[in-house]
Amino acid sequence: MIALKPSDVAGGALVLALLLPELVSPNAAFGQSSSGGRPLMLPSAQSAPQYTGSIPQPASPPRITMPQRRYAQATPAKEWSGEDGASGHPLMTSDAIRQAAANFDNCVASMWPAAAKRGISQDSFQRFTADLQPDLRIMDLMDQQPEFTKSVWDYLDVLVTDARIARGREILAKNAATFAAVEKTYGVDRYIIAAIWGIESNYGTQGGDRSVLNSTATLACIGRRQNYFRDEFLAALEILHHGDLTPQQLRGSWAGAFGATQFMPTAFKRFAVDFDHDGKRNVVDDVPDIIASTAMKFKKDGWQPGQTWGYEVVVPQGFNFLLADRARNYTIAQWEQLGIRRAGTKPFPRNTDKAFLLMPAGADGPGFLMLGNFRAIMRYNPSEAYALAIGHFADRLRGGQPFVQQWPRGERVLSRDERLELQQLLAQRGFYKGEPDGNLGGDTRKALRSFQVSVGAPADGYASSGVLDRLRGR
Repeated sequence: MIALKPSDVAGGALVLALLLPELVSPNAAFGQSSSGGRPLMLPSAQSAPQYTGSIPQPASPPRITMPQRRYAQATPAKEWSGEDGASGHPLMTSDAIRQAAANFDNCVASMWPAAAKRGISQDSFQRFTADLQPDLRIMDLMDQQPEFTKSVWDYLDVLVTDARIARGREILAKNAATFAAVEKTYGVDRYIIAAIWGIESNYGTQGGDRSVLNSTATLACIGRRQNYFRDEFLAALEILHHGDLTPQQLRGSWAGAFGATQFMPTAFKRFAVDFDHDGKRNVVDDVPDIIASTAMKFKKDGWQPGQTWGYEVVVPQGFNFLLADRARNYTIAQWEQLGIRRAGTKPFPRNTDKAFLLMPAGADGPGFLMLGNFRAIMRYNPSEAYALAIGHFADRLRGGQPFVQQWPRGERVLSRDERLELQQLLAQRGFYKGEPDGNLGGDTRKALRSFQVSVGAPADGYASSGVLDRLRGR
């Protein structure tokens, strides 16, 4: 079973909101302070910053829509819990968080030499870092482990809706000339781009409400991923220094993803395109730049023009589910020899294409043969369920139908305690070698398959309540 958790979809503000609503507050703005610049000298011990889980409140401008800039009143955020992080990492204890927060100004100031090497002026550094404060609520969000996860079918139901499909078709029609020009330039399917846009931010209406600079500064100085986020913070400073975006525009998720298709700052540096030649790369509210920048990322990630992402397939009874593995990339003809058939009435268009078999709901659900373009979608977000939702949404936008086969909707999703118990029971039987953590990753799937083989069950790696009962000896 693919069990979804917030870390699977950390790049998308809307997706994060659906799985864990506290992570973002849609249609909210980051207020820019007008106070003076931050001195580059280190602050005194008495000047420790105040901890906050909220953002400054701006004036309330009128609500406007794409392609104009959209800023609305901010929603107050929750405060930090003051508790240790669930990961158990030494930098996520409450004491470590408080100590790092007290040193926040020093930490930010210490990044000035690295910023200068990137061509950021001292004036820009002082101006843009003047009012940064550690947003400690992010520490809770970073380490939060939900009690329940979503099944893949619930995930698809939430993301691929009739309303979103209708809105996507309106966006495609309204911007047909731009989509055509981008498609010609980069060779990336317009429906995939529209699907990313729709799922990541609901077409630019739900992109997150936190200051990207403040969030990445917090994560660069506090918590367990400081090295990673230091680069994101410096990249965000570069964006502001070069004038591609303003501080008011550069807002997004707690992890720093921003814009209509949710780029991290370093991804913006690599892939953002000034497609309308106005002198700025604007992935927030400039439609040509949004579409082209997203296409550029897909092109660089290996998108193959003229090919689809995959096919829904029917898997025969008695199939060897050990073959359902990303490492087993066979031609369509080879899969057909193993009894795999395309769902519905259409044949496969090319039997020389290579694909792997994905069984997201185990032996009782539909199967999918995934081509190279599915891997390109997963480079946008490494969750298989996310990539499946994007591919299916794109097909629906172009006029395709819902999946033919039924999902096992009667199957109950395991709670976190049950997932922990499952791993512990697998470990007791010698199948699981890792530390039980409640997250059903690749090692757990392999252990499940080994157990299923040992009891003569389909080795689909699906973490169902039935498998758990069998492990319990019921």
